[in-house]
Amino acid sequence: MNLNLLIERRNHDLGGGFLVGRLLPHARRRMVGPFTFFDHMGPLDVKAGADRAIDVRPHPHIGLSTVTYLYSGAITHRDSLGSHQEILPGEVNWMTAGRGITHSERLEAARRRGAVMHGVQAWVALPKEQEDMAPAFFHHQGPDDLPEFHEDGITGRLIAGTIDGVSARTPTYSPLFYLHWKMDAGARRSLGTQYPERAIYVAMGQIEVGGQRVSAGQMAVLDPGHTIQVAARQPSTVMLLGGEPIGERFMFWNFVSSSKARIEQACEDWRTLRMPLPVGDDQEFIPLPERRKG
Repeated sequence: MNLNLLIERRNHDLGGGFLVGRLLPHARRRMVGPFTFFDHMGPLDVKAGADRAIDVRPHPHIGLSTVTYLYSGAITHRDSLGSHQEILPGEVNWMTAGRGITHSERLEAARRRGAVMHGVQAWVALPKEQEDMAPAFFHHQGPDDLPEFHEDGITGRLIAGTIDGVSARTPTYSPLFYLHWKMDAGARRSLGTQYPERAIYVAMGQIEVGGQRVSAGQMAVLDPGHTIQVAARQPSTVMLLGGEPIGERFMFWNFVSSSKARIEQACEDWRTLRMPLPVGDDQEFIPLPERRKG
């Protein structure tokens, strides 16, 4: 048996009709390695002149790194460190929240010219000893930063981490890998056993994993200790991720921590606006959501 669990995307509205498919966290699988959150964004056809309601307004994070990766479209990132970066397809936006950061994700170019917004955002939890590190922002593009390969009907890009002796320049704080494969119909490739926790997400198309079908919108969490054969039944876009487990994490809204008390403090800091808003985007923000009872 190669599949430990098959997760279906659950639709979630970020606001203004920008739907995402949420895969992690899941009731039966909170994390895969240090990956604690995985959203498939779109595809969303944004028309020129679209309302600003589809933008993601300023909001906070602690205890994690956000990883934004696009297949099409563009996102304008601003944060409380003063970073201002347009994210384009095939580039990696890596924002480490540490003890606290705020940012916004605006669809400025798409609203001006129109675009199909399509991509993935993942969150990577920080190790306990680095949960309160200084926040930082990194942007990476091109094969010098993000190693690529082209062979046997597959184009691959290493977004973060290390695998098969190759490393991306994206800064990581625990052992992990994060890959993008674009597969022609009939293409095959194996995924080795370097990491104990691994998952494969099909963003588009359909594949077989160890002979079992995995379709668009599904994440296959893999059994440990087995080399996995991945075969594309049709042209497919596939994300592969995983790493070493880092221990239990608590999550509320945009906050991740090994300490419930630290999350409560972050909630109070945001509720009272003690966290500075992004430079150049400080006129609105997303309020702290109400806590669930029980």
